[in-house]
Amino acid sequence: MRRRWTGLMTAACLVVTAAPSLAVAAPAVHTGQQRPAAASDEATDYCRGQCHDILPPGANGSATAAQIILNKLTGAKPKHTDDQLGKYADLVDEYAGLTNGKLSTFFNDASFGVPDDQVESRKNPGGRKDVTITRDKTGIPHIKGTTRAGTEYGAGYAAGQDRLWMMDVFRHIGRGRLTSFAGGAEGNRQLEQQFYLGGAYKESELQAQVDRVRDSGPRGRQAYEDVTAYLAGLNRYIDDAKKGLYFPGEYDLTGNADILTGEGIEPFKATDLVAIGTVISALFGSGGGDQVAAALVKQAAERKYGKEKGEKVYEAFRMQNDPEADLTLHDGQRFDYAASPEHPRGVAMPDEGSVTEQQVVYDPTGSAAQGKAAKRAAGKPAAGTGDAGRAAKEQAATSDANLRHKPELAEAKDTLADGVLPRDLFARKHGMSNALVVSGKHTDTGNPVAVFGPQTGYFAPQLLMLQEIQGPGLSARGAAFAGLNLYVQLGRGKDYAWSATSANQNMTDTYAVELCNTDGSPATKDSTAYLFHGTCTPMEKLVRENAWRPTIADGTKAGSYKLVAHRTKYGVVRYRATIDGKPVAYTTLRSTYQHEVDTLIGFQMFNDPDAVTGPESFQKAASRIGYTFNWFYADAQHTAYYNSGLNPTRARGVDPNLPIRASEETEWRGWDPGTNTVPNTPFAAHPHDIDQDYYESWNNKIAEGYTVAGFGDGPVYRSNLLDDRIKAQISGGKKVSRASLTRAMEDAAVTDLRGEAVLPLLLKVIDTEKVTDPDQKEAVDSLRGWLEDGAKRKQTGPGSKTYAHAGAIRLMDAWWPLLVKDEFRPNLGTGLYDALTRALQIDETPSTPGDGVGHKGSAFQQGWWSYVHKDLRAVLGEQVPGAAPVKFCGAGDVAQCRQTLLNALEKAAQTPAEKTYPGDDVCKPGDQWCADSIQQRPLGGITDDLTHWQNRPTYQQVVQFPDHR
Repeated sequence: MRRRWTGLMTAACLVVTAAPSLAVAAPAVHTGQQRPAAASDEATDYCRGQCHDILPPGANGSATAAQIILNKLTGAKPKHTDDQLGKYADLVDEYAGLTNGKLSTFFNDASFGVPDDQVESRKNPGGRKDVTITRDKTGIPHIKGTTRAGTEYGAGYAAGQDRLWMMDVFRHIGRGRLTSFAGGAEGNRQLEQQFYLGGAYKESELQAQVDRVRDSGPRGRQAYEDVTAYLAGLNRYIDDAKKGLYFPGEYDLTGNADILTGEGIEPFKATDLVAIGTVISALFGSGGGDQVAAALVKQAAERKYGKEKGEKVYEAFRMQNDPEADLTLHDGQRFDYAASPEHPRGVAMPDEGSVTEQQVVYDPTGSAAQGKAAKRAAGKPAAGTGDAGRAAKEQAATSDANLRHKPELAEAKDTLADGVLPRDLFARKHGMSNALVVSGKHTDTGNPVAVFGPQTGYFAPQLLMLQEIQGPGLSARGAAFAGLNLYVQLGRGKDYAWSATSANQNMTDTYAVELCNTDGSPATKDSTAYLFHGTCTPMEKLVRENAWRPTIADGTKAGSYKLVAHRTKYGVVRYRATIDGKPVAYTTLRSTYQHEVDTLIGFQMFNDPDAVTGPESFQKAASRIGYTFNWFYADAQHTAYYNSGLNPTRARGVDPNLPIRASEETEWRGWDPGTNTVPNTPFAAHPHDIDQDYYESWNNKIAEGYTVAGFGDGPVYRSNLLDDRIKAQISGGKKVSRASLTRAMEDAAVTDLRGEAVLPLLLKVIDTEKVTDPDQKEAVDSLRGWLEDGAKRKQTGPGSKTYAHAGAIRLMDAWWPLLVKDEFRPNLGTGLYDALTRALQIDETPSTPGDGVGHKGSAFQQGWWSYVHKDLRAVLGEQVPGAAPVKFCGAGDVAQCRQTLLNALEKAAQTPAEKTYPGDDVCKPGDQWCADSIQQRPLGGITDDLTHWQNRPTYQQVVQFPDHR
């Protein structure tokens, strides 16, 4: 052990040259894997320099142990670790004067290929002559192959160079084995537990997904061959990294590899990619599953107001098809899906007070059995374990005394001590946004303009990676999730670009299965058998035996537990309850469960220039994707939209927005319970469109009649910030440019939604009488001045780290939760109010932690702004479509409502900044700018600077194609 640490510290003192940094490339499927390309076969680029993109912090996501320690000693970082962070952040202060010519200041040139003066390195990975990885001066890999197999080999090799550690983390999460790999820190345990019930698989089931795609036809076979070549390249990189001792230092810092040999890094196999895919699917590509929470709201409303009126109150807050909701397809298109029927059958409402969460953690010892962690262990999300080889045994033997003499190493370990990923990664759905796409009839050149990208959170390194891939049947540049980067998932092809936002339509239903015991004894809520088609059937018990070694940096002791999932034909058990006194289990059945890999074909087609030749063929490719996404497309002539997702067809009369009694009569039509296979609804039934005047999306409602999961999709949604700005740009015959549409996006990105959309109504109520109290008047005037200046959260100047209108912003942040509570809780009552706040959080400011994690960038997606907006208009006597049958603020009296708002405002004014912005591990209490700021949350040993808040996609493209094939 002593020799191991000595070697590590010696390495830190040397001049370290990083291994060439490679961001993973993503190939697309085509027949003829070994088809050679002619020497002069260059990818034609129809964008003519008018395609740009950006992905902070940088292309390189790898650092050796020596580099990590050097970072702690001096702040030095490996090359290309953060060289895209500055220009991404600087747009906040410079967007007002943005022109087309200045786009390259804030974005990368996303043209195909690398000009000679921009080449940083070239490599033939594994010594192969059929693929070259050319890295440009931003560190982005451009992978070009003369054979398909060679191209994919290069993609896998590049993936290892830039994201090996992160990919390893995600394959362990996907199997419920994070803690054994990354340590038993509380954050890791929570994360592992949160994910396990959503993706519990047997190893044979992961392999079955691979085999099913392989045997599904020519494209499936090609995908399988691509995976095989990709894995060969990835595993060759692992071998090279071990021999060269330039593998990621996190392996050594967590005890997973020996610094002198690299022993402990396991090769990847196809099922590892499936495990990674289940994680990404859970994060960004599924909708529904929250029907129990909705049922509790409905029950509370009926208890408070009676059945008939309570039903109307529930519907008003659910906002299933609110007539005022912002629609992506706004030209009168209608697509009916997943709405609640007027007289539903088979609704499974629980007995009052009977719902309990399903236990997932059993037999905890050590750290997991201590303090708060023990209380969370039963039925709460957490973390898991696995083998770490000889390095793990050595790590367990390392003493605290040894580390005290190596403070930099201790600091490097401390970076990973609380868990390798944010605790809220799986606790809630993440917004994947946004998109602004304008038809050519409204643009400066007559060619469509698109500014779009996924809002996938901020990490170091990012979950996504930038790459270009060129080979037989493959031609694309863009971003892909690490470990799934066989193909570019969001980016551009020869003469088209595409992107996505999360759609969140309901494809996950909750079933109530009647419990029983196979021995015929009376069932209880703890029974582990259920009725399936009239037969008492044992639940499958999927168990992960997890044990972790000590985490020296934070004193975490060794520990262990079992993760257990109880699985039925109707999905995994999430809750237990009684219905009319009889015990039931509530399960969640997701249509893509056991079918994550099927989606690979759609991405394959996106990358194939022969498969996507225009908007119609793009829509056909998008229809092959099972995840719930809004897909946007632009070329030189057309724009298009398609909503993907494996949408099941429900039985007639079933309400998919509430729990359903499990029976043959209420099952999905055409469903095969043996393989969880269900036919998708027809292509034409999915929302789709070509050449609408413009499209905008920020996870809002898609089209009239198309029901999305969740509460609160009403007249105020963050997509309104985009919609209003696009309308202003095309009004009166004005023309949109790449720069002007980017300005619109960024202006929305620094705007407080509550300030722009709801504050005018709050002031309208207050202005029904003159404010005479001097303190109240000062607060009101402050808010009014902020509103008149655009309700921005923007600093006074570059680098000031102080907001203009800082006092008004602090007032709004403190006022909003107080006014919502005082406006609604007196009439709703505590029970209904609490049920509603569990279904939809009150607020989501930039500084709102959200499940314990702040600094996330994405803001104003979840909140009660539509509820406040409708209620205040009703109190003011306006006609409000879709309003609740009850007026809440001041019980409907304007004067009382006004006083309620002013009383809450007075409390807000007296609230110290330290309480509004309580501080955390990177900010002091009361520091407003810091509380809002974006943190690239470390997934490894390297950390980055905080940057100014902006509500913007993580990866973003700005494109306008002047030419087409």
